[in-house]
Amino acid sequence: MPTTRTLDSRDSIAVAVTRAVVTGDLDALRDLLAGRPWLASAWVVEEREGRGPGGRSLLHLATDWPGHRPRGPETVAVLVAAGADPDARFTGAHRETPLHWAASNDDVPMIDALVAAGADIEADGAVIAGGTPLTDARAFGQWNAARRLLELGARPTFQDAATLGLLDRVEARLATAPPPSPEEITQAFWGACQGGRLPTAARLLEHGADIDRIGWDRLTPLDIARAGQADEVVAWLTDRGARTRAEREAADRT
Repeated sequence: MPTTRTLDSRDSIAVAVTRAVVTGDLDALRDLLAGRPWLASAWVVEEREGRGPGGRSLLHLATDWPGHRPRGPETVAVLVAAGADPDARFTGAHRETPLHWAASNDDVPMIDALVAAGADIEADGAVIAGGTPLTDARAFGQWNAARRLLELGARPTFQDAATLGLLDRVEARLATAPPPSPEEITQAFWGACQGGRLPTAARLLEHGADIDRIGWDRLTPLDIARAGQADEVVAWLTDRGARTRAEREAADRT
Protein backbone atom coordinates (compact mmCIF):
# COMPACT_ATOMS: atom_id res chain seq x y z
CA MET A 1 0.00 0.00 0.00
CA PRO A 2 1.35 3.49 -0.82
CA THR A 3 2.23 5.61 2.20
CA THR A 4 -0.28 8.39 2.74
CA ARG A 5 1.38 11.79 2.70
CA THR A 6 0.11 15.28 3.28
CA LEU A 7 1.22 18.19 1.11
CA ASP A 8 0.77 21.85 1.79
CA SER A 9 -1.10 23.36 -1.16
CA ARG A 10 1.89 25.69 -1.71
CA ASP A 11 4.37 22.81 -2.04
CA SER A 12 5.83 22.61 -5.54
CA ILE A 13 4.59 19.05 -6.10
CA ALA A 14 1.13 20.00 -4.83
CA VAL A 15 1.01 23.00 -7.16
CA ALA A 16 2.10 20.91 -10.13
CA VAL A 17 -0.28 18.01 -9.54
CA THR A 18 -3.18 20.37 -8.85
CA ARG A 19 -2.52 22.14 -12.14
CA ALA A 20 -2.35 18.83 -14.01
CA VAL A 21 -5.61 17.58 -12.49
CA VAL A 22 -7.52 20.84 -12.94
CA THR A 23 -6.43 21.34 -16.55
CA GLY A 24 -6.69 17.71 -17.60
CA ASP A 25 -3.01 17.50 -18.52
CA LEU A 26 -2.75 13.72 -18.42
CA ASP A 27 0.86 13.60 -19.66
CA ALA A 28 1.98 15.88 -16.84
CA LEU A 29 -0.09 13.90 -14.35
CA ARG A 30 1.47 10.59 -15.42
CA ASP A 31 4.94 12.13 -15.25
CA LEU A 32 4.28 13.34 -11.69
CA LEU A 33 2.93 9.95 -10.61
CA ALA A 34 5.85 8.06 -12.16
CA GLY A 35 8.39 7.28 -9.46
CA ARG A 36 6.10 8.64 -6.73
CA PRO A 37 3.89 5.70 -5.68
CA TRP A 38 2.60 7.75 -2.77
CA LEU A 39 1.30 10.70 -4.80
CA ALA A 40 -2.01 9.25 -6.04
CA SER A 41 -3.16 8.76 -2.44
CA ALA A 42 -1.66 12.00 -1.10
CA TRP A 43 -3.65 14.81 0.53
CA VAL A 44 -3.38 18.47 -0.35
CA VAL A 45 -4.12 20.71 2.63
CA GLU A 46 -5.04 24.38 2.54
CA GLU A 47 -7.10 26.94 4.42
CA ARG A 48 -10.63 26.91 2.99
CA GLU A 49 -13.23 29.64 3.32
CA GLY A 50 -12.05 30.75 6.73
CA ARG A 51 -12.98 27.39 8.27
CA GLY A 52 -9.52 26.11 9.03
CA PRO A 53 -7.45 23.58 7.11
CA GLY A 54 -9.18 21.18 4.74
CA GLY A 55 -7.56 18.13 3.19
CA ARG A 56 -8.45 17.10 -0.35
CA SER A 57 -7.43 13.96 -2.19
CA LEU A 58 -6.43 14.30 -5.83
CA LEU A 59 -9.89 12.98 -6.76
CA HIS A 60 -11.39 15.81 -4.73
CA LEU A 61 -9.26 18.21 -6.75
CA ALA A 62 -10.68 16.61 -9.89
CA THR A 63 -14.28 17.12 -8.74
CA ASP A 64 -14.01 20.41 -6.87
CA TRP A 65 -16.23 23.38 -7.75
CA PRO A 66 -17.21 24.25 -10.42
CA GLY A 67 -16.56 20.71 -11.68
CA HIS A 68 -16.56 19.65 -15.34
CA ARG A 69 -12.77 19.55 -15.52
CA PRO A 70 -11.21 18.98 -18.94
CA ARG A 71 -10.71 15.24 -19.45
CA GLY A 72 -12.11 14.65 -15.97
CA PRO A 73 -13.15 10.99 -16.43
CA GLU A 74 -9.75 10.14 -17.89
CA THR A 75 -8.11 11.85 -14.90
CA VAL A 76 -10.18 9.68 -12.56
CA ALA A 77 -9.05 6.55 -14.41
CA VAL A 78 -5.37 7.53 -14.23
CA LEU A 79 -5.55 8.35 -10.52
CA VAL A 80 -7.48 5.23 -9.52
CA ALA A 81 -5.13 3.03 -11.53
CA ALA A 82 -2.26 4.63 -9.60
CA GLY A 83 -3.88 3.88 -6.23
CA ALA A 84 -6.28 6.75 -5.48
CA ASP A 85 -9.24 5.81 -3.27
CA PRO A 86 -12.55 6.71 -4.97
CA ASP A 87 -14.17 6.86 -1.51
CA ALA A 88 -11.62 9.19 0.07
CA ARG A 89 -13.12 11.60 2.58
CA PHE A 90 -12.56 15.34 2.71
CA THR A 91 -10.95 16.19 6.03
CA GLY A 92 -12.12 19.35 7.71
CA ALA A 93 -15.57 20.88 7.86
CA HIS A 94 -17.32 17.79 6.44
CA ARG A 95 -16.67 14.24 5.21
CA GLU A 96 -17.77 14.36 1.59
CA THR A 97 -16.35 11.97 -0.98
CA PRO A 98 -15.41 12.98 -4.53
CA LEU A 99 -18.77 11.57 -5.65
CA HIS A 100 -20.56 14.04 -3.37
CA TRP A 101 -18.69 16.86 -5.08
CA ALA A 102 -19.42 15.59 -8.57
CA ALA A 103 -23.10 15.39 -7.64
CA SER A 104 -23.05 18.92 -6.20
CA ASN A 105 -21.62 20.20 -9.50
CA ASP A 106 -24.11 18.36 -11.75
CA ASP A 107 -21.09 16.64 -13.30
CA VAL A 108 -22.61 13.50 -14.82
CA PRO A 109 -19.47 12.27 -16.65
CA MET A 110 -17.54 12.39 -13.38
CA ILE A 111 -20.35 10.58 -11.57
CA ASP A 112 -20.14 7.82 -14.16
CA ALA A 113 -16.34 7.66 -13.92
CA LEU A 114 -16.29 7.50 -10.13
CA VAL A 115 -19.02 4.87 -9.88
CA ALA A 116 -17.25 2.80 -12.54
CA ALA A 117 -14.09 3.10 -10.42
CA GLY A 118 -15.92 1.68 -7.40
CA ALA A 119 -17.17 4.77 -5.56
CA ASP A 120 -19.91 4.05 -3.01
CA ILE A 121 -23.10 5.58 -4.36
CA GLU A 122 -24.64 5.46 -0.87
CA ALA A 123 -21.73 7.04 0.99
CA ASP A 124 -22.83 9.30 3.83
CA GLY A 125 -21.23 12.61 4.81
CA ALA A 126 -23.00 15.19 2.62
CA VAL A 127 -22.97 18.79 3.78
CA ILE A 128 -26.76 18.46 3.75
CA ALA A 129 -27.75 16.42 6.82
CA GLY A 130 -24.80 14.06 6.39
CA GLY A 131 -26.56 12.36 3.49
CA THR A 132 -25.56 10.63 0.28
CA PRO A 133 -24.40 12.12 -3.03
CA LEU A 134 -28.06 12.05 -4.10
CA THR A 135 -28.86 14.24 -1.09
CA ASP A 136 -26.38 16.85 -2.29
CA ALA A 137 -27.66 16.70 -5.87
CA ARG A 138 -31.26 17.10 -4.72
CA ALA A 139 -30.57 19.86 -2.20
CA PHE A 140 -28.55 21.95 -4.65
CA GLY A 141 -31.01 21.45 -7.51
CA GLN A 142 -28.57 19.48 -9.62
CA TRP A 143 -31.26 17.58 -11.52
CA ASN A 144 -29.07 15.90 -14.14
CA ALA A 145 -26.85 14.47 -11.42
CA ALA A 146 -29.84 13.36 -9.39
CA ARG A 147 -31.39 11.54 -12.33
CA ARG A 148 -28.13 9.81 -13.16
CA LEU A 149 -27.59 8.69 -9.59
CA LEU A 150 -31.08 7.19 -9.57
CA GLU A 151 -30.33 5.39 -12.84
CA LEU A 152 -27.18 3.99 -11.26
CA GLY A 153 -29.13 2.61 -8.31
CA ALA A 154 -29.12 5.33 -5.65
CA ARG A 155 -31.86 4.83 -3.03
CA PRO A 156 -33.89 8.02 -2.53
CA THR A 157 -35.11 9.15 0.87
CA PHE A 158 -38.65 10.43 1.31
CA GLN A 159 -37.48 14.01 0.75
CA ASP A 160 -35.36 12.99 -2.23
CA ALA A 161 -38.38 11.27 -3.77
CA ALA A 162 -40.63 14.27 -3.20
CA THR A 163 -38.11 16.77 -4.59
CA LEU A 164 -37.54 14.64 -7.67
CA GLY A 165 -41.25 14.04 -8.26
CA LEU A 166 -41.16 10.27 -7.66
CA LEU A 167 -44.82 10.21 -6.73
CA ASP A 168 -45.09 6.43 -6.54
CA ARG A 169 -42.38 6.34 -3.89
CA VAL A 170 -43.98 9.21 -2.03
CA GLU A 171 -47.34 7.43 -2.04
CA ALA A 172 -45.70 4.23 -0.80
CA ARG A 173 -44.09 6.09 2.11
CA LEU A 174 -47.33 7.85 3.01
CA ALA A 175 -49.02 4.44 3.20
CA THR A 176 -46.48 2.88 5.57
CA ALA A 177 -47.05 2.38 9.26
CA PRO A 178 -46.12 4.45 11.07
CA PRO A 179 -46.60 7.21 8.48
CA PRO A 180 -44.18 10.11 8.07
CA SER A 181 -44.31 12.70 10.80
CA PRO A 182 -45.85 16.13 10.12
CA GLU A 183 -42.32 17.54 10.05
CA GLU A 184 -41.18 14.98 7.47
CA ILE A 185 -44.23 15.70 5.32
CA THR A 186 -43.60 19.43 5.47
CA GLN A 187 -39.92 19.00 4.58
CA ALA A 188 -40.89 16.80 1.65
CA PHE A 189 -43.47 19.37 0.54
CA TRP A 190 -40.82 22.10 0.60
CA GLY A 191 -38.62 19.88 -1.56
CA ALA A 192 -41.43 19.19 -4.03
CA CYS A 193 -41.89 22.95 -4.43
CA GLN A 194 -38.16 23.38 -4.91
CA GLY A 195 -38.19 20.78 -7.66
CA GLY A 196 -41.33 22.16 -9.33
CA ARG A 197 -43.18 18.88 -8.71
CA LEU A 198 -46.80 20.00 -8.62
CA PRO A 199 -48.59 16.61 -8.34
CA THR A 200 -46.29 15.61 -5.48
CA ALA A 201 -46.66 18.97 -3.73
CA ALA A 202 -50.45 18.74 -4.01
CA ARG A 203 -50.48 15.26 -2.50
CA LEU A 204 -48.30 16.31 0.42
CA LEU A 205 -50.43 19.38 1.08
CA GLU A 206 -53.42 17.04 1.34
CA HIS A 207 -51.49 15.22 4.05
CA GLY A 208 -51.06 18.33 6.16
CA ALA A 209 -47.86 19.99 4.97
CA ASP A 210 -47.24 23.52 6.23
CA ILE A 211 -47.64 25.67 3.13
CA ASP A 212 -45.62 28.52 4.69
CA ARG A 213 -42.76 26.59 6.26
CA ILE A 214 -39.50 28.55 6.41
CA GLY A 215 -36.94 25.97 5.33
CA TRP A 216 -33.42 25.80 3.96
CA ASP A 217 -31.76 29.18 3.42
CA ARG A 218 -34.77 30.71 5.22
CA LEU A 219 -37.05 30.31 2.22
CA THR A 220 -40.70 29.33 2.21
CA PRO A 221 -42.10 26.94 -0.41
CA LEU A 222 -43.25 29.95 -2.42
CA ASP A 223 -39.79 31.53 -2.18
CA ILE A 224 -37.99 28.39 -3.34
CA ALA A 225 -40.45 27.75 -6.17
CA ARG A 226 -39.85 31.29 -7.41
CA ALA A 227 -36.10 30.87 -7.11
CA GLY A 228 -36.32 27.74 -9.23
CA GLN A 229 -38.63 29.43 -11.77
CA ALA A 230 -41.23 26.72 -11.14
CA ASP A 231 -44.00 28.94 -12.48
CA GLU A 232 -46.76 26.35 -12.32
CA VAL A 233 -46.03 25.64 -8.68
CA VAL A 234 -45.75 29.36 -7.92
CA ALA A 235 -49.21 29.98 -9.40
CA TRP A 236 -50.67 27.01 -7.52
CA LEU A 237 -49.17 28.13 -4.21
CA THR A 238 -50.31 31.70 -4.72
CA ASP A 239 -53.86 30.55 -5.40
CA ARG A 240 -53.78 28.79 -2.03
CA GLY A 241 -52.58 31.81 -0.10
CA ALA A 242 -48.96 30.79 0.31
CA ARG A 243 -46.66 33.52 1.56
CA THR A 244 -43.06 34.52 1.15
CA ARG A 245 -40.78 34.57 4.16
CA ALA A 246 -41.07 38.35 4.36
CA GLU A 247 -44.87 38.13 4.31
CA ARG A 248 -44.95 35.39 6.92
CA GLU A 249 -42.55 37.20 9.24
CA ALA A 250 -44.49 40.44 8.87
CA ALA A 251 -47.69 38.63 9.75
CA ASP A 252 -46.04 37.00 12.77
CA ARG A 253 -45.03 40.43 14.09
CA THR A 254 -48.60 41.77 14.06
